This record gives sequence, C-alpha cells and structure tokens, in this order.
Amino acid sequence: MWNYTDAVHDHFLHPHNAGRLDDANAIGEVGSLACGDALKLYLKISDANIIEKAGFETFGCASAIASSSVLTDMIIGKSVDEALKITNKDIAEALGGLPKEKMHCSVMGQEALEAAIRQWKGEPPVPHAHEEGKLICKCFGVTDAQIIRAIRENNLKTIEEVTNYTKAGGACGDCKDQIAEILAAELKQQPLTELKPRPRLTNVQRMKLIMKTIDEDIRPQLEADGGSIELVDVDGKRVIVSLGGRCAQCRASAVTLHDLVQRLLREHVEPDLIVEEA
Repeated sequence: MWNYTDAVHDHFLHPHNAGRLDDANAIGEVGSLACGDALKLYLKISDANIIEKAGFETFGCASAIASSSVLTDMIIGKSVDEALKITNKDIAEALGGLPKEKMHCSVMGQEALEAAIRQWKGEPPVPHAHEEGKLICKCFGVTDAQIIRAIRENNLKTIEEVTNYTKAGGACGDCKDQIAEILAAELKQQPLTELKPRPRLTNVQRMKLIMKTIDEDIRPQLEADGGSIELVDVDGKRVIVSLGGRCAQCRASAVTLHDLVQRLLREHVEPDLIVEEA
C-alpha cells in the first residue's frame, strides 16, 4: 500500500469542496477518463479578481482526490495572480508530501488551476494541453510538451521520475526510449541506454498481481468508507469481481465503483484489463 500522510488520508476520506459549482465563472478540465485520471476544477471569481469559491470533480486515486481537495482550500480567498503562483510542489507540501509515484496528481491540480484561470481571462487553453505537442505515451495520452515541462519545473533526472510526475511510461513501457531521448536532450547528455518494454505477464503472473493489487491497494480504500470487493474469477484479460457499497472517491468523482476498480487494476497490472461484475 502507498504510505499516505494523515493529511492525504483525511482529504481523501473527507474531501473539501467536492462537487460541481453551479455559479462558477471559470472551469479548468485536464486529463481524461480513458487515461485514468481526470480533474474538473470550478472557480467563482469576483469582480475584484478574488477566488470566492472553488469546487472539483475528480476521477482518480486517493492522491488525486486529496490534491484536488487541498488545492481548493489553498486558493479560496486568494487573488487570481496569487493563485497562479501555486505550483505542484506547493500542493504536495500542503499534504505533507505524496508518494513519489503519485506526484502526477499534484501536477494535474496545477494544470487544472491554470486552465480555469486562462478560461476566465478569455485566453486559449494552456500550451501544454493534450492537443499540443507530439504524443509520446499512448496509454496515458502524454505529449512531449507535458514531459518537457515536468522535467524543467521539477528538475527531473530519471525516467522513473518522469513517470511519477506524468504517468508516461507507466503502462506498456513502449515509450520509454522516447522519454529517454527527451530527458537526455533536456539534460544535455548522450541518449540513455535503450530500455526494453515491460515484459508481458503470464496468466499466473497476471492473476497474482491482480490479487495483490486488490488486497493491498483497492480493498483497503473501499472498506475504509463502506465499499467492498471480492475477486470471483480471472479469465485472460477479463477480471470478474463482486462489488458492494460506495466510497468517498466515487462520491467525489461521480463515477461508479466499477470504473474505479477497473482504473486501478489497469494502472497497477495491465492497461487493457476489462473488469466485469458477477
């Protein structure tokens, strides 16, 4: 299981300002459900350029919920210019830190804030949005522009760090050679040694990893807030489960328990798994 701080745990189980903001006059949307993480940030900005209200809808893990929740606390009462100075590092620090594998959640919060304010100002979408740049990671829809920005703003040095901040390379691994080339160019060094994609799992390996992910990462999150899950069967890439209850993450995200479980299994096991309910 991830080593979450008390602040992350509290914001995940009791998210602040969760839900749609009907009187919002600025909305920033980043990520996508297909890529496993999405955030829609709502702001109500006054005529004096003060953020009076903030709300969010998030589809993602505990860190994504917590990052979105604490971000709304950080920006309410601030001027637009003050809010724009908030970085993903500030978001992570406000939570007492995030697991290195989950830093991309804080990046998503920063990008959503920028996107909302740009919309409010009548400016075009942020330059590092998904439609700009060359697509590098097909599994998570990450472009070279996003990778370069993460490297520069967070002083990243390794491919693992790039994956932690952007998710690029975290599934099939086919894009790691391209990530290495981008990283080498940014660090002004020779391209790194060619990396092999993550090997395909055997049926036994897949089943063991599915069981481990359910026991260590999924079930504890669900049971902490009234949800439940039992593994019924694994048939190739089909995972059949029995689900019950609802969880804080689903309420904050307006998604189904099925969507949550499928996203987590795809993130931790294989990106093309299909979850079915018994």
